[in-house]
Amino acid sequence: MTKTLWQSPAIALLTAAAVIYCTAAYAQDPKKPAKPEPTEQAVLLGQFGGWGAYTATPGGKKVCFALAKPASAVIEPAGRKRDPSYAFVSTRPAEKVKNEVSMIVGYPQKAGVDATATIGSASYAMYTQNDGAWVKNAAEEAQMVETMRKSADLVVKSVSTHGTKTTDTYSLKGLGQALDKVAEECK
Repeated sequence: MTKTLWQSPAIALLTAAAVIYCTAAYAQDPKKPAKPEPTEQAVLLGQFGGWGAYTATPGGKKVCFALAKPASAVIEPAGRKRDPSYAFVSTRPAEKVKNEVSMIVGYPQKAGVDATATIGSASYAMYTQNDGAWVKNAAEEAQMVETMRKSADLVVKSVSTHGTKTTDTYSLKGLGQALDKVAEECK
């Protein structure tokens, strides 16, 4: 089942981490206003390997999420700039959403081109909107999260509006513990 636009990043993560997860300040251009880090308005519940477990209350609705930055990134052509990227696994009890997987890739993505998330031999299509990516088939999310819990790395590939190809590799060490903490906090 494909998510509808009202469940999209602009709305879903906005609800989950909206104010919480705007990308980092533009260091390369001091004229641009600084944007807060994803964790700036969230409370850290614990750090587990490369994954932090957080809670926040945007709009008065409690959300919890596990968040990580990539352990490595390959950008082609080399030298292209982008904002920071993040992987999220979000839970929003008020909306009955549990373990929604999403990415912020750090640049606007090419319209109509899916990103891909690969974990071991499993691959998941991710629809894109602006600088976000979400699992295209929501019915696969639970399986994806279980695969992530048991695996070493998550590799996300995407293409920018300018044709820049990015491969972000996230370590999954600590994800299981971070998700357990999120589940404990957001029941």
